[in-house]
Amino acid sequence: MHVHLVFVTKYRRNVLTGKHHDFLRDVFAKVCADFGATLSECDGEDDHVHLLVEYPPQMAVSKLVNSLKGVTSRRLKQHFRMRTYRGQLWSPSYFAASCGGAPLSIIQQYVENQRRPS
Repeated sequence: MHVHLVFVTKYRRNVLTGKHHDFLRDVFAKVCADFGATLSECDGEDDHVHLLVEYPPQMAVSKLVNSLKGVTSRRLKQHFRMRTYRGQLWSPSYFAASCGGAPLSIIQQYVENQRRPS
């Protein structure tokens, strides 16, 4: 199964740079692997990230999301000493959409075409 996830920074603050996105891609991929999932695509802008994840059907997407957001927030703050609002990088909400109806190449292209910050 495939899911398209979007995580937004707290109050949509523009805190993510290109270096942050490179770092996030590696961390997201490791967390996905721990869950038996695969990160197919990852990109974003200065205030949000898009992920395309292939995951096993028995896995709860909410548990994966909690781990992805928690681990990346902690690692970014440790590695880059990021400025966050009251210690929170991500907004508590997230977007998740099943990718069963659309061809995966279209969704991958959409994620790849995000205006990446420099």
